[in-house]
Amino acid sequence: MSESTITLTESAAHRVAEFLAAEGGVGLRLGVRRTGCSGWAYEVGLADEVGADDTVFEDRGIRILVDADALPLVSGTRVDFVEQGLNRHFEFDNPNVTDECGCGESFTVAAAAD
Repeated sequence: MSESTITLTESAAHRVAEFLAAEGGVGLRLGVRRTGCSGWAYEVGLADEVGADDTVFEDRGIRILVDADALPLVSGTRVDFVEQGLNRHFEFDNPNVTDECGCGESFTVAAAAD
């Protein structure tokens, strides 16, 4: 398993800081949900509170919250925010991913093969 941490690029931290300033919240929530052809998709949003089963990371002044179920699937992930023309989105460099679907919307993690 990769190192248990979540990091942000400068671009991602800046974007999350903008959202937090506008919307409020205690930090960025990173999670996953079952979906797509490869099994998992990322969920990103603002967290209103720290849950009892959350692990809290801090990078570049931003708190990142991950619940216990998602942590093994996203541990070691670097989150980036990319702007390409009119398209703007978060991208994830997740060392746990063993396969991704062709459309890029979902991924497989070997540890989640239960």
